Amino acid sequence: MRYVELGETGLRVSRICFGTWQFGGDWGAVERDDAKAAVRAALDAGVTLFDTAQGYGFGQSESLLAEALGPDIHRDDVIVGTKGGLRPEGDGIERDASRAFLRDGVEESLRHLGVEAIDLYQVHWPDPDVPFEETGEALAELKREGKIRHVGVSNFDVEEMEELSRSVEVETLQPPYHLFRREIEEDVLPWCRERGVGVLVYGPLAHGLLSGSFDRGRLAPDDWRREHPMFQGEELERNMRAVEELKRFAAERGWTVAQLAVAWTLANPAVHVSIVGARRPSHIEGVVPAAEIELSEHDLAEIDRVMEPAVQVAGPTPEGIG
Repeated sequence: MRYVELGETGLRVSRICFGTWQFGGDWGAVERDDAKAAVRAALDAGVTLFDTAQGYGFGQSESLLAEALGPDIHRDDVIVGTKGGLRPEGDGIERDASRAFLRDGVEESLRHLGVEAIDLYQVHWPDPDVPFEETGEALAELKREGKIRHVGVSNFDVEEMEELSRSVEVETLQPPYHLFRREIEEDVLPWCRERGVGVLVYGPLAHGLLSGSFDRGRLAPDDWRREHPMFQGEELERNMRAVEELKRFAAERGWTVAQLAVAWTLANPAVHVSIVGARRPSHIEGVVPAAEIELSEHDLAEIDRVMEPAVQVAGPTPEGIG
């Protein structure tokens, strides 16, 4: 495992982060014993950064992660980040980055995680109905009170980060980034690099497309991917052809396509950490070696060539999976 300072936070973290979206149930039913074993396998492999969110099952993911980490959640070298600003509404999910909801959410996350302070607290999605000043002031208050140690955002663009930065220091960003989704290379990543913002990218395996074992026919009935356009039709076929070529490219070098996909995100100098989800130990154990892979300029150019015919895709929004 390799380690890096996360932007200018002072946090030294593993370049692979264990993500727990799948613990919330959006990928289908969760096998708790397998999930806990996966977290333990990540620790054994040197992973020290774990990411969760209030909105991942509204307590389900945070509680399961805390249970899996056990006493290790209190280790100085184990960093847990969570996110807030989404609330359940009827059968769906809505954004809510208001002062009142964020404060209540932090208290809930502290309780579910069983900690006195949250290492990294991130606004999950920008809320167009709440002034950034209100959100920023709430986060600054929580930081002064010692309930959160570092402030970050997720799914924000440059303009949104600049707005929020007027009332609180934005220390990290968690954006989507993978071989089928590269728009943040244009302005978001340069902005973060210039300002020393730590970047933790999520979805490096393109929600399973780059896992090396994707099979749409085996998706659970309640898996959000079953109804999403990126997993259907000619676009899916084109992208799966690109995946097959990437598999051959990776195999020639002794890697899996999943390792290649994660290493590709880490090859960008603005990216500090790649977040990888795992349902069972073999998933995380198979991806951890990506932290040691160094892609050459020739490798990166060849990957770009392979991806030219592929279709760029976006992931779900909170409103799309509720």
